Amino acid sequence: MTFGGVPVREARTLPFLRSLARHARTPVQAFEDASNRAGGELVRLNMGPFRPYLVTHPDHVQHILKTNQPNYVRSGMFWDPLAPLLGQGILSDGEGWAASRKILQPVFTARYLNSLTERMAEIIDRLVETTVVPGRRFDVAQGISDLIHPTIVRLFLGATISDSDIERLAPAYDTGVTARSIRLLLPFAPERLPLPGDGAFKQAVKTIDEVVYPRIRYARARGGEAVDLVSRLVSARRDEASADRLIRDDMVAIHGAATETSVTALTWVWPVLDAHPQIAAKVYEEVRRVVGRGPVTVAHLPELTYLKMFVDELVRLYPPGWILPRTAARADRIGDTEIAAGSTMVLSPYLTHRLPEFWDRPHEFDPERFAPGNERAGHRYAYFPFAAGPHVCLGPHLFLMEALLLIAGILCRFRPVLHTTGPVTPRLASTLRPPAGLSMTLVPVEHA
Repeated sequence: MTFGGVPVREARTLPFLRSLARHARTPVQAFEDASNRAGGELVRLNMGPFRPYLVTHPDHVQHILKTNQPNYVRSGMFWDPLAPLLGQGILSDGEGWAASRKILQPVFTARYLNSLTERMAEIIDRLVETTVVPGRRFDVAQGISDLIHPTIVRLFLGATISDSDIERLAPAYDTGVTARSIRLLLPFAPERLPLPGDGAFKQAVKTIDEVVYPRIRYARARGGEAVDLVSRLVSARRDEASADRLIRDDMVAIHGAATETSVTALTWVWPVLDAHPQIAAKVYEEVRRVVGRGPVTVAHLPELTYLKMFVDELVRLYPPGWILPRTAARADRIGDTEIAAGSTMVLSPYLTHRLPEFWDRPHEFDPERFAPGNERAGHRYAYFPFAAGPHVCLGPHLFLMEALLLIAGILCRFRPVLHTTGPVTPRLASTLRPPAGLSMTLVPVEHA
């Protein structure tokens, strides 16, 4: 068989349904098992009527996300179930994505984000001071969400949004990205077939729209006096038809990506610190030496070098966007494998970041990989926690600033005590979340 005169072969097919059944509580493990069997090779996963390609080798990742990126669109698996939430803006593809990217890219410059960092530091410090109750056991994901959501909303949606609206948005977003998890693995199930979580998902979208559309109308009525993200989007799209819907889609996508990425990644901080006491001791010592008793300021961030290394390694082993499916618009060839039009390609930073060919001791948590001057050997596309190519996330700089401010803001005051009886493993969702119900207590430093 040839493709454009070049010999090609069909990819090997791996059984997958039985593995999924065996790892029903932690389906991510089924994907990891398949990746181990593939060994970097492009393979297909036998899921009955659905047989996506599993893409792990950095060469193949680069082909899909960069070299022939226009051919691999964000549709089908993962994307279609979330389309009513994400819409046709920056997290879509084609003309809608291109228009949104043109508007948003000048906003998400390092200069603009740096201008937000001081404000972010003030918001996080006040929230840590007012929402953390020392000695009280709390749900980790909920506690981190209570810090992240108000921060992002205040920064991007403006200071005039009410606390009650913020309190409605946070659980709605959480439901929106988790309720349809089962459809991640059943992309062939038609929308007319009701599945668990569909009703909760629709209600979450309705709640988000009830909060977001009034913000758009308010920004338009206020005119050009504000510089928050909503006002910028309103100004950029003032002459477009269906502007409100387009603005809504970008607002929801940005807010959802910023909060969900941060909440997911920063929820993993605490089980990782608990599992690695020697690394935790280095983090605590640096925060004590650089920040003291706080508050954390922008001036402290360049000196938090080990904490930055810790965060870089955190998103290597626990990248929030663990799965990045694409659909081949036209027939293609990857390596010596023929790809038919319409094929689903499942990329996964979670799996690529664990390939032993590119990572020494890939399952070991080691921040020293990212030490200044310690250049990582290997492939540019062996590490892509925030995607890559034209669709690379607009906000990794914002995430890093937020992560440093929040972790240091908590640790300059408290020491975490995690309540768990065993290893903390990921659960299935559109992002890589720890298991529900993970809890901890924050103890004042002087009592730790």
